[in-house]
Amino acid sequence: MHVFITGVSSGIGWGLSKYYLSKGHQVYGLSRRVPEDLIQNKNFNHVICDLTNFKSIPKSISKLLSQVSKIDLAILNAGILGPIAYMKEQSLSDLTDVMKINVWANKPIIDVLLETVPNTIKVVAISSGAAINGNKGWGGYSISKAALNMLIKLYASENEKTNFYSFAPGLIDTPMQDYLCGDELNGAEFPSAQKLKEARYTSNMPTAKDAGEILAKGINELDKLKTGSFADIRKM
Repeated sequence: MHVFITGVSSGIGWGLSKYYLSKGHQVYGLSRRVPEDLIQNKNFNHVICDLTNFKSIPKSISKLLSQVSKIDLAILNAGILGPIAYMKEQSLSDLTDVMKINVWANKPIIDVLLETVPNTIKVVAISSGAAINGNKGWGGYSISKAALNMLIKLYASENEKTNFYSFAPGLIDTPMQDYLCGDELNGAEFPSAQKLKEARYTSNMPTAKDAGEILAKGINELDKLKTGSFADIRKM
């Protein structure tokens, strides 16, 4: 199987890459930093790309996938959290930064992917329960993931040969949790952050490495759903 993944240097993207490589699959990764452990695997192919620079995306993807005739699975994982704060305290600059990575960077990625490798079978965007929960403090992140879900739904309606899905992975212990579970956030003020603090270092929040297999199974289950669907692994 040929798997394309964005944001492979850490977190969920790294964990999924690690899992698919362990199964002997070819993995094509895009990220700002080089995952030094992954590049030791002969089946891992990587190109550095800063997704905030939209103009660099087409060249990076073309370089990575120009010799690939089929992508069985593309996982749009790269994303940022942004500040946890009340909406009135979140600047338009902060909101724009989150939207650029979590939503708009995925448009040129999808466009160039389908142009470079027309035989792309399935595209899965890593979304979040925050896309629908509307918990206070999650501002730009919630808005961006809700917009991402619609972006995927639109691409699904316009591309009959490729299946598109938005997928919420549940609680995973990634670098993002260092901020969410740190002392900087007041759990009483933001109850959803308190729940994350309580879940960390328990079976309710697996590490990115341990989550790789769990998420891969969930991604396989998406095939049962209508293209364009949003699914939360906790409800599958």
